[in-house]
Amino acid sequence: MIRLALTDLDDTLIAFGRPRASDRALAAIHGMLDAGLHFGPVSGRLPAAMGWMFGGDEACCATGAYCNGQMVYLDGEPISVTSLDGGELDRVAAWLTQNTDDTVLAVFDVQGGSGVDGDAICVTTDAQRLGRMGGEFGCAGIVPRLGASSYVKSNIRCGGSPERRLELRDALKGEFPAFDFVFPSNWAPLIDITPKGWTKGSGVRVLADALGIGLDEVATFGDSENDLGMIAGFPNSVAVANASDEVREAARWHIGPSSEDSVADALADIAVAAGEGGMPRFMAGA
Repeated sequence: MIRLALTDLDDTLIAFGRPRASDRALAAIHGMLDAGLHFGPVSGRLPAAMGWMFGGDEACCATGAYCNGQMVYLDGEPISVTSLDGGELDRVAAWLTQNTDDTVLAVFDVQGGSGVDGDAICVTTDAQRLGRMGGEFGCAGIVPRLGASSYVKSNIRCGGSPERRLELRDALKGEFPAFDFVFPSNWAPLIDITPKGWTKGSGVRVLADALGIGLDEVATFGDSENDLGMIAGFPNSVAVANASDEVREAARWHIGPSSEDSVADALADIAVAAGEGGMPRFMAGA
């Protein structure tokens, strides 16, 4: 039986172009909660973004793993925080300034703001590069360096083609072994920075342990590279039909696309199956 369902948001629970989870998804989540099961988002986004992404329904996001699993919440309270060293991030920012003209490192205040990209603090000694990047990204301020502070969420805003972003990501991996660099989306011009070896899957394990739930009782849903940590190797991982090839190959189970609210249907199926003491229908052969 599935007792905990954890899902990525963008292009998984929430289809591209939609501002928030659908009413159908909210109803399915409450169906799980009413059945005594657990639900949570696992997102690269900040906790502050959850309010608008769930239409103000706090019950839907009181439990979850945010910032790629670096902030884990249980019933509205943080139970685990894994940070990035500001000095190491300064080294990344300096390398970007020296070696590119269309990228900038950004950090976020996890305690304030609304969780949107415009809340970011951009780190660069070349303030003009934001203009050269076409104004696609807003920021709340620009600083030349971060210093000794630590940060939970950081990413790199990138210009150029997807192929160029792939080359940049591979170069960063070689230069900065203390970090991992992952794509949060199949389309967004961003590279997320996470502590080496820490993934969304790490946050999933923290939550499962806190709840006393075995990994075989957890369903994880995803679509993009930064979801692989909670897809590969998890007994009941699920890919939406619009997932990347890598995610589809790693997942055990497969459902329809996010555009059809397929995760919402799967959550409803989990709640029904739990009431019967069994596995959901979409996990055929489970």
